[in-house]
This record gives sequence, structure tokens and C-alpha cells, in this order.
Amino acid sequence: MKSEFLSILKSRGFIHQSTDMDALDQLMAKESISAYIGFDATANSLHVGSLVQIMMLRWLQKCGHKPIVLMGGGTSKVGDPSGKDEARSLITDEAINDNIAGISTVFAKFLTFGEGSSDAVMVNNDDWLKGINYIAFLRDYGRHFSINRMLTFDSVKLRLEREQSLSFLEFNYMILQAYDFMELNRRYRCRLQMGGSDQWGNIVNGIELTRRVDDRDVFGLTSPLITTASGAKMGKTANGAIWLNEDRLPAYDYWQFWRNTEDADVGRYLRLFTELELSEIEKLENLGGAEINHAKKVLADAATTLAHGDGVLPQIHATIAQLFEQGGSGDLSSLPTIDVSEAELSVGISIIDIFVQLNLAASKGEARRLIQGNGAKLNDQAITDPNLLVDQSHLSDGVVKVSAGKKRHGVIRQTEIPR
Repeated sequence: MKSEFLSILKSRGFIHQSTDMDALDQLMAKESISAYIGFDATANSLHVGSLVQIMMLRWLQKCGHKPIVLMGGGTSKVGDPSGKDEARSLITDEAINDNIAGISTVFAKFLTFGEGSSDAVMVNNDDWLKGINYIAFLRDYGRHFSINRMLTFDSVKLRLEREQSLSFLEFNYMILQAYDFMELNRRYRCRLQMGGSDQWGNIVNGIELTRRVDDRDVFGLTSPLITTASGAKMGKTANGAIWLNEDRLPAYDYWQFWRNTEDADVGRYLRLFTELELSEIEKLENLGGAEINHAKKVLADAATTLAHGDGVLPQIHATIAQLFEQGGSGDLSSLPTIDVSEAELSVGISIIDIFVQLNLAASKGEARRLIQGNGAKLNDQAITDPNLLVDQSHLSDGVVKVSAGKKRHGVIRQTEIPR
């Protein structure tokens, strides 16, 4: 690679597919370009599933190019069928605007916005989509899309193969996204669209529409789907999604998510989700045995700093020292928590299930082995019986502390405290 940006992306594992990589590399080596990634406003926060794309925009800016963050205020009214088994629930304009406001705070942490040549801009595709004349749009642009080809894209093909309903509303999504690319090229001279691998078909459509209508060459680049070493979708835990906004997920929980990374994923996650030098990453990922925990702490610190700022680290480290390294009971409020009812505790909950739900064990088998190996604790006391049922007798001030080894902890909290 001749361009700094593509060289970094390739060396760190960001690239899955690209259109005309050589031409894109030559273009980015000789001049600064604008590139965009779209984010639909289906929730008031993004989660770590979007973090690869956010990091791509961050590297783009660090290499002197201009990131465009496209908020899908218009396309969110339609719903992207990519990777979905059924249609998304339709959301109101008010909810979309609230979601955009929440999502926007994430990008302020990762990008610099302003009027400079490489400063990021945030735009909303509702600005141009809401005023479209349907007949004129079909006449001018619909004729450039082949139904035969659209049926071959995964977002459509997989739905049809499973005999799952695909509405005409959803079918239009890829046309609207293609139009977005052409519109951004017209307004901002945008030359590159990036996205996850599930967006490949939509990106190709935008490239072809821009070429056919405006006779301009633009490019596409996708990142791979990130899964854990055990095959799970990255960022999905028993307690739900790992949100990037602190009002959806406390910084401590975010830090602990990274601290609990599987050993085999540490090097890959350091490349994707931090800005550490590759030489340092190579040293960290080659640590063996218990020393790999140091690499996980470095990963957790670096990833948390990007999302929440380094100001949160002293409190996180102090909590860890108080709770775990000094053996104190400490403040449990910042630990990952599952809420259970008084009724559930009255009959008892399997300790095996609790370890899995708290993401302290990847499976019931792993939880059982942890207990048999004397690595599990309940309220700082060793668990010897894998068939133990946790009930109200284990509560202390309405909570139960659960530990896997010396460093990983969680809390069971009763939601209905008896008077």
C-alpha cells in the first residue's frame, strides 16, 4: 500500500473487501479525500458492533482525510434489512431525532469536528430524502437498478431463501443508500463509502449509480464481521449489548467487557480497537499464561480511554484495587449486575446459570470446570458444589457477589427487597 490510511487498515485487520483497491490506494496517496460511513438512528446509542467503523473514520482523519458521519434520519424510517430475519419496527420522527442526539455524543469522543480540510462533518440524509418526488425519483434513478441483480444481494436473498417476508418498503432501502452516496459525492466530493461486510451490496449499488448518472468514479471498502474466538458475535453478552454511551453502560462495565476478552482475541482487538503501535501489540499478544491478563488490562484501558476519556481510569483502577487486589468488599454498584426477583430467589437459581449470565463463563461446562478447579467464589467464599442454588440466604443488603478467579466479578441483585 502506498497510502498511509490503507496501509494502516490492512496491517491492523480492518479490510474485508474493496472495489479497485489499487486505484483507491493511488488516489489516497496523492490527495486528501472525503469518505463516509452511515449510521441509522435505531437506538439512542451505538454499541461496540459499530466500533470498527468508528475506528476506521478515526484513522481516516488521523491520516489527513475528511470523515463524513452520515446520520440515517431518512433511511431509519425505512429500516435496513441487512442481516435481519424480519422487518425493523417503524419509529417516529421524534424518536429518530432523539436517537441521533444520543449517537452524536459518541462521535465527539472519537473525531474532531469543524471547518478544517480534515475536520469531520455530520450530516443527516433526511435533509435530501424527505423532499424526494416519488415519480421523478423513479424516472431518474429507478431505471438504473436491476431487480434481477438486487435479488442476488444477501440482504434480500437470505430473507427470500428462508421464506421470510421482505416488504417493498425494506426493498427500497438499498436504492436510498445508493442515492446517499451519489448525493454526498455531489455535496462534499465524497469518493469513498465504508461499512461492515453486510453493506457490500448497498455500497456497490451507490458506486454504480454515481458512475451511471454523474460519470464519476467512487470507491467502496468493507470491514469484516467481528466475532470472538469462540464464534460468538462480538459485543453480545448475557446482559445485553455493550453500549458506547455511558448513560446506557457505565464506564466500569465497559472497561470490564474488554478486560474479560478471550485470550485468543487480545491481539486482534488491540489492533482494531486501540492505537497502540503494532510492535507493542506483538509483545503483548505473545505474553503467556497469567501474564496475558496484563495485555487485557492494557486493552481495557486503551479502549475505555477512547470511548470515555482517560479521566475515568483512576476511579476504575481504584475500584479494582479496593474490591479485588486488597480483598475488601468495596462498592459493588459498578460491577456487572443481573436483577432477579424475590420469587426466583425463593426457589433458588443455579450457580452455573449465574456464571454464564454474568459472562464470567462462556458456557455451563466452563462454569462447572471453574468451580471444580476452585476458581469460583460466592461472597468471597469458595464454591465447592457445582449444583449449588443461590437463594435469599446468600443475600447481603440485597446483593450477592460472584467471582471467577481473582479479577472477574459480578453481582446478583434482588429487585424486590422484602420489608
